[in-house]
Order: sequence, then C-alpha cells, then structure tokens
Amino acid sequence: MTSDWRTNRIESALRGENPTVLRRLRAGFAVIGDVQFLPGYSVLLVDDPRVQRLSELPRAKRRDFLADMDVLGEAVEQACRLLDPAFRRVNLEILGNADGFLHAHVWPRFAWEPADLVRVPVWLYPRENWRDERHALAPRHDVLRQRISDELRRLTGRDGRE
Repeated sequence: MTSDWRTNRIESALRGENPTVLRRLRAGFAVIGDVQFLPGYSVLLVDDPRVQRLSELPRAKRRDFLADMDVLGEAVEQACRLLDPAFRRVNLEILGNADGFLHAHVWPRFAWEPADLVRVPVWLYPRENWRDERHALAPRHDVLRQRISDELRRLTGRDGRE
C-alpha cells in the first residue's frame, strides 16, 4: 500500500483509491484496519470528510451511519467466527480523539488474547501493537478480508447498499 491515501482516507475512498475499502455502505465506507493484531479489525469511515461528529449528520444520515456500523460489526463477527474458533465478540466504538473525522471502530475479541487484556478496552494494549510491522495489514490477511467482504455483500445485498 502506498502512503498518500492515508493523508485523507475518506477522499481517497471517494476517488476509489483507498486500498483498505471493503465496501461502500449507505453513509460511509467499511475498511479493514491498517493493523491486525486483533485479526478482523475494521473501521467505518463517514463518506463526508468534513463531518467530525455523529451529531453533525442530519438525523436520517445519522441513523444510516449507525446502521452501517451495526452491519460492519455483524460482518466482522460472522467472518471471525468462521475463521477462528476462539472468537468471542466484537466491540463497537465511536471515539474521535485522534482523527478529526467521524469513524467507528469494530474490534473482534478472542479467547487467545493475553489474560490481562482480554476483558479490557483494546486501547490498553501496548502502543507498539499499532506500529509493529508484524501486525500491519498484508497479503496474509486476504482470506480474512475476503470473508468480511463476502459477509458485507450478503448483509447489504448485491449493489453494496442496504
């Protein structure tokens, strides 16, 4: 992956140049995360880079964004359950502390996680997990990526939108 699409993930998704996009949804883009220390980590990006908060969306679009978050969460859950018998659940989060655009995190959680981390927020994992090349999105994640994409297609219909 080249680094230029990362400077504006939403604009690059709108142009069809963001390589992490799994599927276009009603109010945004389902993307697979840059890091995969918890395999299946995905993000929902709002489709307007000017939107910083959920409350900035008109009510109908807000509902669409939350519905998209639900669909992405279910797709990650189904894909991870099929690929890893240690899958436990997904955590859904809208934080917005580091990136200035509306997005939602979908974190799969697994029984094989370290005992001191398995029941706490993902953000308590060591910071190096976000930078370690061993956890970077790579071709070895293609099967997982395809499974999530297949689940999104199943859940949203043929054209990619509900």
